[in-house]
Amino acid sequence: MELKGTITAMLTPFNADGSVDYGCLKAFVDWQCENGVEGICAVGTSGESPTLSHEEHHKVVAETITYAAGRVKIIAGTGANATREAVSLTQAAIDAGGADATLQVTPYYNKPNPEGLYRHFMTVADLGLPVVLYNVPGRSGKEIPLEVVERLAKHPNVVAIKEAAGSVDRVSAIKRMLPDFTVLSGDDSLTLPMISVGASGVISVASNVIPREMSDFVRTALAGDLANARAQHLKYYPLFRDLFIDTNPIMAKEALALMGKMERVFRLPLCETTDAKREQLKKTLAEIGVL
Repeated sequence: MELKGTITAMLTPFNADGSVDYGCLKAFVDWQCENGVEGICAVGTSGESPTLSHEEHHKVVAETITYAAGRVKIIAGTGANATREAVSLTQAAIDAGGADATLQVTPYYNKPNPEGLYRHFMTVADLGLPVVLYNVPGRSGKEIPLEVVERLAKHPNVVAIKEAAGSVDRVSAIKRMLPDFTVLSGDDSLTLPMISVGASGVISVASNVIPREMSDFVRTALAGDLANARAQHLKYYPLFRDLFIDTNPIMAKEALALMGKMERVFRLPLCETTDAKREQLKKTLAEIGVL
């Protein structure tokens, strides 16, 4: 299976009472599909996955599949720090039908050793749904060692890795070790340099806000037109930066609220950003022509 281009790390919209707003979710999925993204990742970190119940998690994935109606690839964020829980969430995505892959985060907090990491990911891969490994040591506290990536890549269902360690060197090392293995950037601001050394696209926070612009930028970079891609990167870099001046996905949801796409509602422990940061973001959105 080929995963490439722009895959949106989709936010989860909430009603004023904190419940999932499925009407907004449908409209948002339609907007993403109509604006050229190649995929949607449902209920990953950007979807406030730690605060969704298992039932909500299952339903958001299933409804996203229904709303997308085959227009884009769907990656279900079904990782967990307990293998049994990751298996349960992934099996539910399989049972829903229509998911193209699962995003499996490095087990967080409990910091397994390399063999534990290998067994964890292999157990999920054995379920049959293609697996995208998710290397994000800034959140999980643990990096997937390169030798573990190499071992896992031998499994036919381990198809890609999302690299959110902030390291272009790691992408270079993976592509040198595994030339045919798919690497996806997990950092919008590093998408261009990662593509230049062999990444196939990005699982993007920014495409929640600028799906058409992000999709065009990534396609330009993948086509090898680095001069135009660099110009696009520099144009949107202020947004890439400002989406992370507070904890993700706070600023992305703040942006969508300013654009009238989503309510400014979070589930604790996440909450609204400061007025100063919101004003900075508002200025950036105006400068790039979104507001």
